[in-house]
Amino acid sequence: MRVFTPGEVAAHSMNKYLGVLVSAKYARGLNEFPRDRSSSKEKKLTTRALEELTGGNMTYRVVPRRRAE
Repeated sequence: MRVFTPGEVAAHSMNKYLGVLVSAKYARGLNEFPRDRSSSKEKKLTTRALEELTGGNMTYRVVPRRRAE
């Protein structure tokens, strides 16, 4: 399993915390798609999401939270 350093994640996002949140949301989206369950060598979804982020293949947009009035 590949280890992603905080610096590596932060280099492709605003900071390491945002990078992990974006990757987690992307992994949840990947979980909705059908997968080949017969393959035992399939990577975990969180690993695939972090690879996409650190590889520069993922684009995201930060939407500011609206305040309750």
